[in-house]
Amino acid sequence: MVWIQSIDTKILLFIQEHFRMESLNGFWKGITHLGDGGIFWIVLTVLMIVFGLLLQKRIPTFLTIRKAGVASALSMMIGALVTNVWLKKWVARIRPYDAVAEIVPLIGRQVDYSFPSGHTCASFACALVLYRILPKPYGVPAVILATLIAFSRMYVGVHYPTDILGGFLVALVSSSLAYCLVEGRKKTSVS
Repeated sequence: MVWIQSIDTKILLFIQEHFRMESLNGFWKGITHLGDGGIFWIVLTVLMIVFGLLLQKRIPTFLTIRKAGVASALSMMIGALVTNVWLKKWVARIRPYDAVAEIVPLIGRQVDYSFPSGHTCASFACALVLYRILPKPYGVPAVILATLIAFSRMYVGVHYPTDILGGFLVALVSSSLAYCLVEGRKKTSVS
């Protein structure tokens, strides 16, 4: 564990020293706040479900949008349970700025533990489902935004790289499970 902590710290200090620029701080703070509480992704999911339900009979493509919304909601719920209810409390990793004096956070102190990143998990839990279900012109931007949010958590100094990796891996599993459940339900309802 000590060597992981050492590598994590070196990467964060490298980002702080070589990537941070006063002119970009506002951009990265804005990106990181898009992930606060998963609100952006939750609103997007609700809109997909609502518009999918309202318009699926008139425009068949909206059935796919509704399916993506349902899978996204399921994926984020699984990810939140694993990340925020179980792993964060079980691992209880303190934030980088509390462990390393040289790390200066650009946003307010966080109230929960560091591992895994909830912002990363929620972002990828939704984005990976959208990438699998929606046409690529819609899924790819979601994955790009999720990647930016994940990087922003290191840029602003509130997560270690392994926190980001942990959040991504939980999202990968939760999105795969949600996708399989939604696709499996569709296949059974067709039979």
